[in-house]
Amino acid sequence: MERYFFDIQSGREFFADEEGLRLPNQKAAEVEAMQTLTGIARESVFKGSRPDLAVEVRSMTERLFCVSIVYQSESTKH
Repeated sequence: MERYFFDIQSGREFFADEEGLRLPNQKAAEVEAMQTLTGIARESVFKGSRPDLAVEVRSMTERLFCVSIVYQSESTKH
């Protein structure tokens, strides 16, 4: 099993994952990244915040992929 790290970008804030998770393969890391991202997005909306969000996934040696959510509003009304 390989260790994957899930760094989080929330608006202008960056949170580096120092521990990581041991997962069987990259597919499992993709699922974990999507679950993490949607969970953070859900919490942000409930708090009235809509920052752009990203989860960057890396191994011990390289950046593997990034999943993100970008909030865009076409309306000027809130």
